[in-house]
Amino acid sequence: MSRQDRREFLSKSMALGMAPIFTGTSLSSPEVTADSMPAQQAPAEFFSGFKREQIKTSGTAINAVYGGKGSPILLLHGIPETHILWRKVAPLLQQDYFLVIPDLRGYGDSGKPPGGADHLGYSKRAMAQDMVEVMKHLGFEEFAVVGHDRGGRASHRIALDHPEVLTKLVILDIVPTYTLYQNITKEFATIFYHWFLLVQPPPFPETLVANSAEYFLKSTLLWLGGHPITDPIPDWLGADAFHEYLRCFRNPDSIHAICEDYRAAASIDLEHDKVDLNKKIECPLLVLWSEKGPFHRMYDVLQTWKDRAKDAQGKPLPTGHFLPEQVPQELTRELKSFLSA
Repeated sequence: MSRQDRREFLSKSMALGMAPIFTGTSLSSPEVTADSMPAQQAPAEFFSGFKREQIKTSGTAINAVYGGKGSPILLLHGIPETHILWRKVAPLLQQDYFLVIPDLRGYGDSGKPPGGADHLGYSKRAMAQDMVEVMKHLGFEEFAVVGHDRGGRASHRIALDHPEVLTKLVILDIVPTYTLYQNITKEFATIFYHWFLLVQPPPFPETLVANSAEYFLKSTLLWLGGHPITDPIPDWLGADAFHEYLRCFRNPDSIHAICEDYRAAASIDLEHDKVDLNKKIECPLLVLWSEKGPFHRMYDVLQTWKDRAKDAQGKPLPTGHFLPEQVPQELTRELKSFLSA
């Protein structure tokens, strides 16, 4: 991204940040009515010894926890989670690395700015800019990034817009967005139905999801994790983490923001990606993905990233989509081996 493009982007982001947020989502379901919704409470503590801070960026406020010692790593979550995705990995890394673990804009306890008519407010460019500013606020001009799911897409954009800040990049269980949208198949549309539901104009998807927020959240976690959606909460997730995810997810502004994330992916993100198709990820890249997931079956995952990077390596891990929760020990071994090389 050129300096002029960056100035124009920051100007638009700051303008969006001062606009009113979406407030039109229905709460007609008994599950999420004002009377039945529990009073707002402090998030459960999953990162003992870490500091928590709301960090102001040019576009919003980012909720983050950070701690540890050593070289810095930025850990980014995906949908439908928050920063607590990393609760099992953090204790395994904090003795060797300084960890910064935020909620993406629109998720968790981070700000939920308007998307704007073109959904710029939830573009991966906006998310990437937030993260670069968060790290700069904490004193880091260079750092490694590990991004899962939507966090992986924001991480890819950091690599394209801010290559000077990245030392190494790890992307977990995704294929590049542009590649996905250029190869829509019946199988993809069936499995990833939510990509097409959530992009519909508001308030249609917001209302549907809000009226069944707990069911939608649980079903998404279960099927992406490789379980039938009728199963109970699995051990790798646990009741405490599920309730914390639900606390954040059932917020109507969060649901709208998640929809805006997907609307951006289907529109302005593709415009940005098309411009940068010939731009390669410059730092070393590690790609890890679910051996049991649909990407492994449908794509040559590593090759899709070799096409976008100068130096890419990777392999599948024998688990479902949520690698940091389902196989934290195995994932940590791969991260340490790559980051220390």
